[in-house]
Amino acid sequence: MFIDRKLSSYLAFRDATVVETLRKIGEHKGRIVFVVDENRIVDGVVTNGDILQWLVKADTPDLGKPITEVANRNFRFAKESSSPEEVQAILEDVLFVPILNEQGQLVAVARRDYLRSGIQIGERRLGDGQPCYVIAEIGNNHNGDFDTAKRLVDAAVAAGVDCAKFQMRQMHQLYAGFESGVSHGENLGAEYTLDLLSRFQLSNDELFKIFDYCKSMGVEPLCTPWDSESLGLLEQYGMQAYKVASADFTNHGLLRSIAETGKTMICSTGMTSESEVDETIAFLQRCGAGFALLHCNSTYPAPLKDIHLRYISRLKSKGDFPVGYSGHERGIHASVAAVALGANLLERHLTLDRSMEGSDHKASLLPNELVEMVIGIREVEQSLGNDGSRNFSQGEMMNRVTLAKSLIINCSLKKGETICDEMVEVKSPGRGLQPMYRGQLVGRTAKRDLKAGDFFFASDIENEVVVRRKYQFPQPWGLPVRYHDANSMAAGTNPDLLEFHLSYKDMTLECDELLNDRYDCDLVVHSPELFQGDHTLDLCSLSESYRERSISELQRVIDLTNHLKSRFTRATRPLIITNVGGFSEREFLTPSEREGCYHRLLDSLSQLDTTGVEIIPQTMPPFPWHFGGQRFHNLFVEPEWIRRFCVQHGYRICFDTSHTMLACNHYGWSFFEATKSLAEHTAHFHIADAAGSGEEGLQIGCGEMDLPAFANLVSQLSPTASFIPEIWQGHENGGEGFWIALEKLETLFSKSSVCSPARQFSQRAA
Repeated sequence: MFIDRKLSSYLAFRDATVVETLRKIGEHKGRIVFVVDENRIVDGVVTNGDILQWLVKADTPDLGKPITEVANRNFRFAKESSSPEEVQAILEDVLFVPILNEQGQLVAVARRDYLRSGIQIGERRLGDGQPCYVIAEIGNNHNGDFDTAKRLVDAAVAAGVDCAKFQMRQMHQLYAGFESGVSHGENLGAEYTLDLLSRFQLSNDELFKIFDYCKSMGVEPLCTPWDSESLGLLEQYGMQAYKVASADFTNHGLLRSIAETGKTMICSTGMTSESEVDETIAFLQRCGAGFALLHCNSTYPAPLKDIHLRYISRLKSKGDFPVGYSGHERGIHASVAAVALGANLLERHLTLDRSMEGSDHKASLLPNELVEMVIGIREVEQSLGNDGSRNFSQGEMMNRVTLAKSLIINCSLKKGETICDEMVEVKSPGRGLQPMYRGQLVGRTAKRDLKAGDFFFASDIENEVVVRRKYQFPQPWGLPVRYHDANSMAAGTNPDLLEFHLSYKDMTLECDELLNDRYDCDLVVHSPELFQGDHTLDLCSLSESYRERSISELQRVIDLTNHLKSRFTRATRPLIITNVGGFSEREFLTPSEREGCYHRLLDSLSQLDTTGVEIIPQTMPPFPWHFGGQRFHNLFVEPEWIRRFCVQHGYRICFDTSHTMLACNHYGWSFFEATKSLAEHTAHFHIADAAGSGEEGLQIGCGEMDLPAFANLVSQLSPTASFIPEIWQGHENGGEGFWIALEKLETLFSKSSVCSPARQFSQRAA
C-alpha cells in the first residue's frame, strides 16, 4: 500500500469534458481520476473502463460532454481517521481508495500498485530503471560555518550529484539532561559527540538559507530531522523529502510523523538487526509511506570486510521499494560497486578537509573523490544495460562486417542448380551468411546465378525471395548508391533520385568512367565524414586550421556535385547531406558551448560557395559511431535547437529517422513530437527503424518506431520531401534490404493518406 498526498494528477473538476479527462488519465498513466467541485469535494470516480462503457452504450458519443455524465458516484472510500489496516482491507478489492475528510474533501489516495519506480523527490523518480540518485551528505561537516557549508554545496554541484543533505537537531529536545551544550555523566564517546554537536551546528535560519542556496545552484536540498520539532520546522520550510538516520530506524513515533507528511522517506538501516529491519518495513507499509531503504554500516570509517554489499539484494527481496547504499568506508570503489549490485540511491559524506575536527570527516570523500565516484557510477550505469536477449551493438555490427567470416561460393552456379558442400568456403569479410548456416545451405537449389567469390545471404536459405520492382509513393523516393553499383541498383526499378554516399577515395576517382551518361532522375550527394589522414569533417572545430580544412573538403564535395548534376535530367539544385561536426570525446557540451559550435558552423557555411547546390545538415544520434570510436554528439540532436536553427537561418535538414529515434530514446523525448517539430523544415528523409540508444539502421518494422504515425505526419507536413531507405547493409545481395524496406514503406505511405479521427487522437496522446 502507498498513500499518495500529491493529488493534482488525480483531480478532474466537474466542468471538465470527457476528452479533457481522458487526456489527463493518459498523461499521468494513473488509470483513474476523481471528479471534484471547487472545494475539492469528491462527486464521483472515473476510470478508463467507465469511459469505455459510456462510449459503447452511447449511439453518438460526444466527447465534449461534461465528465459528470460518465462519473461513477457509487465508489468505495476511506475516512481520514481510518486505520492503515482498514484502508488495506478496502485495497484487497480495488486498486485505488480515495481518502476523504469529514467534509468529503479528497485528502489522499491509497493505491495498491506501489512499485520500486513509484516514488520521487522533486522531479526525480527513484527506483529500478532510473539513474542512481546520488546524495552528498554534508551533515555537520561545515563545522558550524555558513561559508564552509556553501563551499560544500558548490563542491557537490560540481560533482554532479542530485542532492545535498544536511541535518537539523533541537538539542534541548533531543538529548536528556542537555544544558548549555554540556552533558555530564555520559560515556566518553557520547560526551565527545554531544560536544561536537553543540559547537558545530548551523542555526535553523542558516539551514533555511543554505537550502535556498542549494536550489539556486540547481541541486535538491534534503535534511534529516532528528526530532519532531525539527520536522515541524522543515515542513514549514517546504522540504520535498526526508532522510531518516540509522539511529531513528526503530523510532516508530518519528517515522509515523514523517509518513504523515506524505513526503518520500529515505531510511538508513545501520545499527539494526534483521528482525528490526523487517518490523520497520512492515510498520512503514502499514503507514502507507513512500520510502526507500539504504543498506548501511554505521562505523566511521567502516572496514571493507564489514560492509557486505550483497545484502543489497536481500534488502530488495523484502518488498517493493527502492533500495540504496549509505557508505562510510574509505575510497569510492565499494560505493560504485553498490550501484553495479542494484543500488537505486547512494549517499556519501563530503568534506573539504579530512583533518578537520569531527568524526564524520574521517569517513568522508574529498571533492575530487566525489567527482570520480559520480563519474564511476554513471559509467557503471551505462555498462549495466539490460538482462534481455543478446544482440550485437552498432559497433559490433561494423566490426562483424570487417572481421567476421562468411560463406562464399568458389565456382559458377546457375539458378536452379544444387549447392554442393565442396562449392562452399568460409572466408572474410563477414558481409554474408555466417558459417554456422552451412548445413542449411548445402543441398539447396540456387535462387540466382552465382559466380566464384559471391557471398551467400540469409535469403539463400529462406523460402521467400524479395525482388526489385517499380514502386509508387506520394512523394519522391530514391536509393542510396555508390559509384560502382549505381547502374545496377537503378536497373529494373523507378527511383526519383539517386543518393551517392561518397567516401574520401571516391573523391579521387574518375566518376565519368563508372557512371552512365544520363540518368532520368534527381541527384542527392551524401558528403564523406572521413577524409584522408583520419580527418573527420568538423565545421565547428575550435581549431582554426582543422576547421579550415573541413571547409576546404566540403567545398570539394560541392564542386564534385556540380560536376555530377549534368548527368541527371531532374537535377537543378542537388541536396548535399552532411554531418557538420560538433562532436566531443568524453562528455556532452554545455548549452553555451553548443551555442559556440552553432556560431562557428554558420561562419564555416558562409565561407562556402554553394552556387547550384543546397547544404542540408543531417539529424544526429547522441552517440554516433565515427571512424575510430564512439563520440558524444551535440549539434542537430535536440529537435527544438534544430527547429530554431532552421527558422533563424533559413536552412533545411536531412531528417534521419533512426538517428532522431535514438536521441528520443536516450533523452526521453517523444519521437512523434520531434517529427511534428521538424517535418516542415525537412528537405529529405533517411528512413530506417531504431531501438534503444544505439541500434540504428534497422529494417522497417524491426525496431521501436511508430512508423504508421510517422508516415501519416510526413504525408501531412512534408508532402514534397524526398526519402531513401537507409537500412544498414541494405545494399548487400543486390540491394535486398532496400527492396524489403520499400515494400513495407509503400504499404505504410499508401495508408497514411487515410487516417481515422480515432487514430489521430491516439497519435496526439502518444
